[in-house]
Amino acid sequence: MRVIAGSARRIQLKTIEGLDTRPTTDRIKETLFNMIQNRLVQSCFLDCFSGSGAMGIEALSRGAKKAVMVEQNPKAAECIRQNLKATHLEEGAEVFVCDVLEGLKRLEGRGYYFHTIFMDPPYNMEWEKRVLEYLKGSKLADQETLIITEASRETDFSYAEGMGYQIVKNKEYKTNKHVFLQRTGGDYGSSSISGQL
Repeated sequence: MRVIAGSARRIQLKTIEGLDTRPTTDRIKETLFNMIQNRLVQSCFLDCFSGSGAMGIEALSRGAKKAVMVEQNPKAAECIRQNLKATHLEEGAEVFVCDVLEGLKRLEGRGYYFHTIFMDPPYNMEWEKRVLEYLKGSKLADQETLIITEASRETDFSYAEGMGYQIVKNKEYKTNKHVFLQRTGGDYGSSSISGQL
């Protein structure tokens, strides 16, 4: 696994052994970041269920001014720190070693706001639903925040509209998908960004 583009391009990233984390493949990561590239520069990026930190590091490499990674596995968190050091991107990063919902609560108390939120939770355990439930009333995000969830292809997001979200795009791959959401009332549906997605 490597950084695809930007200041840390081609640098190899470490991952932890075993099935506790499931890194997003380089090809899928490249597809995703090419879609959201224009919104990354000088933005704040939140990487939930961060694993090796590859998504937050990719965002920093491509120009994000801040990336926060939330990962409860201490071994994975140490892997994130090693990857940040290898890519020389420590200055713009912050790592929270805790449960994701606890991490969101901690961030709330520190006045954070995120332009893009990415999450890759364990599949088919409804973690994404719990995070979306939290975020709908949170100051960490607003109608302009793009929330991207990596999920199994069979994961049902039909509840999202009733929760106050609109699905901007659904990008399917062989075994999984990326679902792009925003709070109802945002302008992606009428903006040039929707065309890029």
